[in-house]
Amino acid sequence: MAEHPDSALVRRGYEAFTTGDMDTVASLLTADCTHHVPGENQMSGHFKGRDNVMAMYGKLFELTNGTFRVELDGIYADGRGHVMSTHKWYADHGDRGIEMRGGLFFTIVGGKITDIDECMEDIDESDAFWGTAT
Repeated sequence: MAEHPDSALVRRGYEAFTTGDMDTVASLLTADCTHHVPGENQMSGHFKGRDNVMAMYGKLFELTNGTFRVELDGIYADGRGHVMSTHKWYADHGDRGIEMRGGLFFTIVGGKITDIDECMEDIDESDAFWGTAT
């Protein structure tokens, strides 16, 4: 069975993200894309616009000295412009390390990602890991 085009788009995004190909990641997002990150920490918020989303991704790598990584578990499309993905992410920040399951809910229009809602296993633990803005 062939992979749904929306699932293939999200898979391409994960592959590009994990290899550091941020130009490809950016090319998959609409100019007005928004990424919503839960919690009350320096990585939380509503990042509106491709440039702000990409800057947030850059900050993930900056704050973790390049240790941030994601392992994809699954991708699930509804055939109506939505895709859910599940993954596990790992990172080191300061004297802390973290390993956490999470997921993303994508909205796709015209073959591009317009919205990303992030969910995670333990928002409080994520808050403790990332801390407040410095």
